[in-house]
Amino acid sequence: MGTDLTLSVDCGGTGIKAGVLDDAGTSHAPAVRVPTPYPLPPDRLVRTVVELAADLPSTARASIGLPGMVRHGVVVRTPHYITRSGPRTRVEPALEAAWSGYDLRAALQDALGRPVLVVNDAELHGAGVIAGTGLELVLTLGTGLGSAHFDGGRLAPHLELSHAPVRRGTTYDQYLGETERRRLGDGLWSRRVLRAVEGLAPVFCWDRLYLGGGNARRLTPPVVARLGPDVVVVPNSAALVGGARAWHLLV
Repeated sequence: MGTDLTLSVDCGGTGIKAGVLDDAGTSHAPAVRVPTPYPLPPDRLVRTVVELAADLPSTARASIGLPGMVRHGVVVRTPHYITRSGPRTRVEPALEAAWSGYDLRAALQDALGRPVLVVNDAELHGAGVIAGTGLELVLTLGTGLGSAHFDGGRLAPHLELSHAPVRRGTTYDQYLGETERRRLGDGLWSRRVLRAVEGLAPVFCWDRLYLGGGNARRLTPPVVARLGPDVVVVPNSAALVGGARAWHLLV
């Protein structure tokens, strides 16, 4: 078992990706990815992570990034995995009940046989990119909107910013999510992201904002140029790097 290696798993609404990295964030095997299976009760997610880990080198620990609210490894709320067949489909009450209060860290530690860290997926992403100075906000653009913020490199209590209303009752999750990006096209959607950034700036007064997630690469060059010097667009691969760094930043 690699004593300095971490299994890093980024759980998304459409895909679950895993890699193995050392403490410096260097990958030790090509990342593996599977489509997120639905319906997805907690035990099926645990099995999926175990199956991904079986195709990768052995590690000393594991880091899991999960969409939604996670406290001390326990799932308070997850938006996608409680649905019948994925994001924007019908919520299944039985799945909602199964996920609420589920101790995912304990279940994965038992299944993987190693220490496990479970955090919000944007927090894992942020661990891979922050400088560790000042107030740093991370927004991930993907199936929906993820967020995390750090003060001096220390993780602040999680806020589900994605559920805050932004326009006529529409939440940030709906306003900036993948469904709207496809409907609007990258140009109009990018301008929405810019408006959201401008609206959130006086709320957080950040020293640095990082825009990541799978759709950050779809931001158009004119919008990127208008974001300002305190905003950085980062690659989605940062989530896997964050899995290794998280053990030093978040524990």
